[in-house]
Amino acid sequence: MVAIVLFLLLINEFPVAIAQQRNSIISLNSSLSPNNNPFWLSGSGLFAFGFYKKDEGFAIGIWLEKVRQKTVLWTANRDDPQLPKDVTLLLTSDGRLVLQQKLGQQIALSNAPQPASSASMLNTGDFVLYNSNSTIIWETVDVPTDTILAGQRLLAGNDLVSSISKANHASGKFRLIMQKDGNLVQYPANSPAAPEYAYWNTKTATAGDNVSLNLDSNGQLYLLNTTGFNIKNLNGPSNLSDNAFYRLTIDPDGILRLYSHSLNQDDDWSIEWLSSSNNCDPIGLCGLNAYCTLMDQEATCVCSPGFAFIDEGQKDLGCHRNFRPDGCKSKNGETFYLSELEGLTWEDNPYSTLASTKIACREDCLKDCYCEAALFKDQQCRKQKLPLRFGRRQQVELGTTLIKVGVASSETTQVSTRIKKHMQKDVLIGSSAILAFALIVLAITAILIHRHRVWEYRKTNKYGNDELIEDVALRSYTYPELEKVTNGFSDELGKGAFGTVFKGVMSNGRRVVAIKRLEKVVAEARGILYLHEECENQIIHCDIKPENILLDEHKCPKVADFGLAKLLRPNQSRTYTGIRGTRGYVAPEWHRDLPITVKADVYSYGIMLLEIICGRRKMETDLSEQKVVLANWVYDCFENSELDKLVEDEEVDKSKLERMVRVGLWCIQEEPSLRPSMKKVVLMLEGTVEIPTPPSPTSFLSCM
Repeated sequence: MVAIVLFLLLINEFPVAIAQQRNSIISLNSSLSPNNNPFWLSGSGLFAFGFYKKDEGFAIGIWLEKVRQKTVLWTANRDDPQLPKDVTLLLTSDGRLVLQQKLGQQIALSNAPQPASSASMLNTGDFVLYNSNSTIIWETVDVPTDTILAGQRLLAGNDLVSSISKANHASGKFRLIMQKDGNLVQYPANSPAAPEYAYWNTKTATAGDNVSLNLDSNGQLYLLNTTGFNIKNLNGPSNLSDNAFYRLTIDPDGILRLYSHSLNQDDDWSIEWLSSSNNCDPIGLCGLNAYCTLMDQEATCVCSPGFAFIDEGQKDLGCHRNFRPDGCKSKNGETFYLSELEGLTWEDNPYSTLASTKIACREDCLKDCYCEAALFKDQQCRKQKLPLRFGRRQQVELGTTLIKVGVASSETTQVSTRIKKHMQKDVLIGSSAILAFALIVLAITAILIHRHRVWEYRKTNKYGNDELIEDVALRSYTYPELEKVTNGFSDELGKGAFGTVFKGVMSNGRRVVAIKRLEKVVAEARGILYLHEECENQIIHCDIKPENILLDEHKCPKVADFGLAKLLRPNQSRTYTGIRGTRGYVAPEWHRDLPITVKADVYSYGIMLLEIICGRRKMETDLSEQKVVLANWVYDCFENSELDKLVEDEEVDKSKLERMVRVGLWCIQEEPSLRPSMKKVVLMLEGTVEIPTPPSPTSFLSCM
């Protein structure tokens, strides 16, 4: 009787087992949709593959279904936008796993080398495709996202990339790479896989090729080489029961953690092992211009002095300046001071390292427009440019950090602002009274100045004083007067579209007029840039040369003589026109009946820049043959690393000289497309962008 009962029980259980086994096999033409049959379960019911909720839409992935916390373990096309509810996941009749959109478009979710005959969500957490021989031809374990599970491994050359957050599984800021040299290394996701960017590794770089990271079902984490030899254990064996589940995840904060979860208990995940106990170890955790510091052992992002968060709600996005610097002074004439912090470092290499004292380091950084921060340690001053990357502040002695801060953004100013808010009413009343008084004084002053000017002008007409005329009004000159002040028109400066320009000195001998020379090539480049990109309509000057650069009383260069300029229409970037300009400064395209663009001005500027560098004209026939054509000679000196010949015995900054020469040679390239825009010229002259080695300007120059 007992045997019969047992037999009947076995018969009743057998169909259930068969059903579970069959449910784990997915046949062709099977499909899922977000709102109807959204996932396929593994045979054990522990894992699910299909649609899960993502913000207001859906994503496709693998997750734990049988636990309270339905942890996502893998995501397909993780960086794609969220999916709408009217899509379908389909294993097509021809053996492709695709996402089909409402209008019929299909997106492949696998790259299997041959058509699939079936699929399965395995009890190991791996979703696989089978061919007709029941051989696995594609599996999710080969394309992991941020997690590997017990029984899985990370092969050489593969990586895990962290998620943005626990709720957002798109690619985040950190990655774990099983390098082909045998070393398991963590880096910031957007940095090169170079040693200087690594913040954790297993120190197994000499272990050989094809080393893999393995996670056993008992929670053991270790590295195996090609022969199956265990070269390193990363943790000890677990004391948990056999009914525990393990996963290794690189978390959004950049720490690699091994988690366990007991399937017998409905509790949270437990941390069994982690790559670092210091949550600030992952470099780049806090974004640009911010630094990471520990508060109650939790990583906290803080803006460096003089900076504010880009987004207070997402502090890991980094910080931006809370004042606007203009060169070495702000636009309101406000200067800088250096805020001092201890234990703050950046992983980036400094652009300059000097042997110095702390006082000298402070002074040097304040004077250097590129210096945004400096680390003083061991009698060395390490200067940093913006952005400040990979900042961390630690309690250990790492030297003194000096950060440039605008006076307007200092704490003193902030406190002053708060005090003024309490006195707003009194200040408003006082300001109104002062303004009224100032207007009265201004009106009286204007009347007095006007009367004084009228008196001066009458006095000038009576006594003929040229100096007074210059101060109070414009006046015309007779031909004999002009002949006298120009010394018989003897010193010709150049010719423009409206005549010849001569140098003249007023009779008092103190004031020079009509001087045309260039002292600030960057300012001149900005002037041309304004014509090309900042005017409402583009303007091609067509006659850039030293004679058309005027200096004002502050020695600031001004672009002049627009007699040949060409105004382009709003939708026009090129024009056809007859040759115009000054011989030697005109671009090659003028002689070839090609369309003229703003690059013609770039060419002229390049010739002029080389003249300024060398202090001579573009062509001088009384020099040796190799020096006659300036541009050819400059290129020869550049190619032979003999730039000192260009400036003879002058003391110059060699790096700045080379930068200017490189810019000049790029500007005079025969092919217009090779010439930089004036915006890039400005950036190159300022040292903001790198300047590649220029090619030869070709033989056109010898025909000028």
